Amino acid sequence: MEQQRNQKAVNQQQQHEDLEEMQHGPFPIEQLQASGIASLDVKKLKDAGLCTVESVAFSPRKELLQIKGIRGVETGSITEMYGEFRSGKTQLCHTLCVTCQLPLDQGGGEGKAMYIDAEGTFRPQRLLQIADRFGLNGADVLENVAYARAYNTDHQSRLLLEAASMMVETRFALMIVDSATALYRTDFSGRGELSARQMHLAKFLRSLQKLADEFGVAVVITNQVVAQVDGSAIFAGPQIKPIGGNIMAHASTTRLALRKGRGEERICKVISSPCLAEAEARFQICAEGVTDVKD
Repeated sequence: MEQQRNQKAVNQQQQHEDLEEMQHGPFPIEQLQASGIASLDVKKLKDAGLCTVESVAFSPRKELLQIKGIRGVETGSITEMYGEFRSGKTQLCHTLCVTCQLPLDQGGGEGKAMYIDAEGTFRPQRLLQIADRFGLNGADVLENVAYARAYNTDHQSRLLLEAASMMVETRFALMIVDSATALYRTDFSGRGELSARQMHLAKFLRSLQKLADEFGVAVVITNQVVAQVDGSAIFAGPQIKPIGGNIMAHASTTRLALRKGRGEERICKVISSPCLAEAEARFQICAEGVTDVKD
């Protein structure tokens, strides 16, 4: 009887310790999925040696960003996003207009956004939907986005002068040009005007880089694509390439290729970057803007 009582006491003590461990940790890192962290990101953290929630909590933000492989949009440089129709370029731009206003400790830029629209696809009501997701006041978000519609390439270039005068007066964290090349396709036609088009585009991109250098803003431009008609298309299927040729390729610090996946899923591939390896990431477009893919 005495032995049974001792065994029962040991079992009760073990249950108490197990319950205490469940309440006070360490918690397995898989529990982060219940808080909205994607399973793919949890796997990356685990592969990097972070196996508990506590190890993530005490890791420096810089280290976590390196593990995840995402550092946001680089300031002081030009990031180009290109892809076909409905690949998610404009939706990403709308989401960035909101997230750039978030505090620095939340991954934002604590600044205003400037949006030059060459295609007429900007929608203020879309910003309101995305603002709700981040708990921001919709009116304040719209107030912090300076919008201008460009109607031709010369007008698009002049808007950069107005942008510079506004950046002198107040802090901007982001500048978007959607799309940087759309008007060049209509204002310059045929091979006879190709040289003039490329020279004009080069001057525009140089002015953009100058804004990024002087004011430290993150510059994001979208680019259209064209079908690549050469012998390779016969064997490899239809190929696409971004507009602008080498002028655009050399001016863009980071190049991202977007393509459509299944349903609302989109795929972003790093084509060239001085600080990121070539890799792909999945995201989806929903009412709340651009979010992680739900597994």
